[in-house]
Parts: sequence; structure tokens; C-alpha cells
Amino acid sequence: MAEAEFTIIDSLAEVDPAQWQALAGDNPTLSYTFLHALHETQCASDRTGWSPRYLVLHRDGVLQAAMPLYLKEHSRGEYVFDHAWADAFHRNGIPYYPKLLSAVPFTPVTGSRLLAHTAQDRQLLARAALQLAQQLDTSSLHILFPDQQDKQALADAGYMLREGVQFHWENQDYADFDAFLATMKMDKRKKLRQDRRRVQDAGIHFEHLAGRAITDEVLRFFYQCYVSTYQAHFSKPYLSLAFFQRLLAETPDSLMIVLARRGEQPVAVALNLVGGNIMYGRYWGTQEFVSGLHFETCYVQSIDYCIQHGIARFEGGAQGVHKMSRGLVPTPTWSAHWVADRRFADAIADFLAQETAAMNDYIDELSEHIPFKAADD
Repeated sequence: MAEAEFTIIDSLAEVDPAQWQALAGDNPTLSYTFLHALHETQCASDRTGWSPRYLVLHRDGVLQAAMPLYLKEHSRGEYVFDHAWADAFHRNGIPYYPKLLSAVPFTPVTGSRLLAHTAQDRQLLARAALQLAQQLDTSSLHILFPDQQDKQALADAGYMLREGVQFHWENQDYADFDAFLATMKMDKRKKLRQDRRRVQDAGIHFEHLAGRAITDEVLRFFYQCYVSTYQAHFSKPYLSLAFFQRLLAETPDSLMIVLARRGEQPVAVALNLVGGNIMYGRYWGTQEFVSGLHFETCYVQSIDYCIQHGIARFEGGAQGVHKMSRGLVPTPTWSAHWVADRRFADAIADFLAQETAAMNDYIDELSEHIPFKAADD
């Protein structure tokens, strides 16, 4: 085997797109276009505190493995919260930032972070990232939402694991939406139908727009709603219109929009990402409040679309116990962590052991309240 050559790059322009895509597979958030667009449109850049430090491995000039890494001066846009850790460092006079982070910026979607063709190269990446964190004199290294293969490789390399939870819907080969509803407990089924009726009675109907069916006009309406959602929470959006326009231009098949209209007037919208027989719920916004509109636009219509198109899973995004009543069930997620200071590493390891036990109890409790009928009902 040719000798492995590790390098650090600050732009995906330095790698061959086809070779990157061979590693990334069909997860739309790991695609060359998605990540490169984040950087090129300055959404994830030095300016916003996401400084790319991608770790790439070549043999004979061919890209064999890669790891999306960022040097960060804050913890915003991550969805795995370590603010208490940063505060503990600060109170003890020890800098927490910069830290090194492997994630898809602003995107709590599980996927590979150790992009490699072989298990051996996956292990090499996990250990090389630790060396890089030490070389850069960072306080810590964090890998967010790794898949199961990565999780095992990271644990084997000595990272501490942290458990979280999201809510996902699984397609049981439903013939249609009514067949899905028939699997739900009567009270949940009745409530869901009542919510749908309220939206219909408000004169609202829905369109499912995928790929080239999404016009620039629709995308601009989506972005207007996306911005207003952040403004309602006194915040600024992470992503720009230019970013979404670039996705639509270069990878249209990765986008699916649920558009709510009253007559010809758009009222609300949700944007999903699609790839690998999975749909990922990402962003939503509305121009007015209508009871049930949020759940119908973001979850129910997306589930209906998945059933119609045979998509195996719908991931509803971060947080949200309320999603369970729409058929999404608790699903564990993971992150992996390394901390340079041994004292803090030991304290965090103790905390994670307690947190993991509590999280498992929480997931077990949630699982007792899933909205579906028992198998013997």
C-alpha cells in the first residue's frame, strides 16, 4: 500500500470534487456542493467563526479519506451544547476557545465524519485528528452526529461519547397516508385529523415541489420566511439566500419544498433535504399564525411525501417532543469528545457517564408514549 499523506486544507477547491463525492456518498449534507457552498458564500468561514481546517489523506495523489474540521472561537450553530464546559474553563482561567470541531455547520444531521473507503483509514483519521488538535494547541476536539461506524472508531481511538436524542419517522411500507394513520392510537389519530381539518378550514392547501420544480420565486419566499423565523426569536439566520440558490442550481434533486398556499397566495413553507432514501427536515417559516399549520407543513406533509415516494425515513431535526404525536419516535444520536486538560477530561467523563444514564432513562420513558398501537391491538 502506498504511503498515506495527510494534509490540512482550508478550502474544498483544493480537492477533486468527484473524489470527494466518492467518499461522501449520498448524504446531501456531506456533498461537495453543500459544504463548498457553505464556505464560498461565507456562511461557514473565518468571518463567521467557522475556519475550515479539513484533514485529508491522499495516496499516490488520490483522495482516500477526509474529515470536515473547523477551528472555532464560539459554540454557535452546533446543536450539541457545551456552553457549561466553556464556562467551567473560563471560571478557572483556562481558555476553551479555540476548539476543533468536526461537523456539518448549522446542520444536526447524523452522517459520517470520518469519510473513508476502509475501516483502517477511518481509524487513521480519528487518531490524526487528535494529533492535529494538539498541534493547533486547542482545548478540545468534538465530533458531532457521527454515524455508527464512526462512533465505534472514535470510541476505539479514546474519545468520550455523549448521547442525545432526535425524533425520526420510519416508513413501514405504508400503502398511503391513511394506512399510516391506521397504525396510530385512536386519540392520536383523532387529534392529528382535527389539526389537519383546522388548516383545511383556513383555506390552505399544499404543494410538494422537488428539484427543478422549485422556482427562484418560491426559493425567495422560503428565504423570507426563514429569516422571519429567526427574527421572531430575536436572532439572525446562519445561512444566506446565495447558499440556497447555489444548492438549487447545482444539486436541485437534494431539495424538496412543502409550500402552503391560500388560493394563489403563499402562506408558509418548509425546506427539506433529500438523499440516500432519507428526507431531512431542516427549515420552516410562515407569514401568519394558523392553528396546526406548523406541524402540518413541517411534519405531516413531509411524512405524506415520503409515503408517496417510498422514502424510508424522515428525520425531523433537532429537539421537539411534540413531534411524537405526529408519528416521529425518539432515536439516539451521538457526539464524541476529547479534552486536552486531564483534570477537565476526567470531570467531563464523570458528567457524561451520569448524563448518558439519564438520557437512556429519558429515551425509555419517551418510548412508553409513542403514538402507535401495540402490536397485539
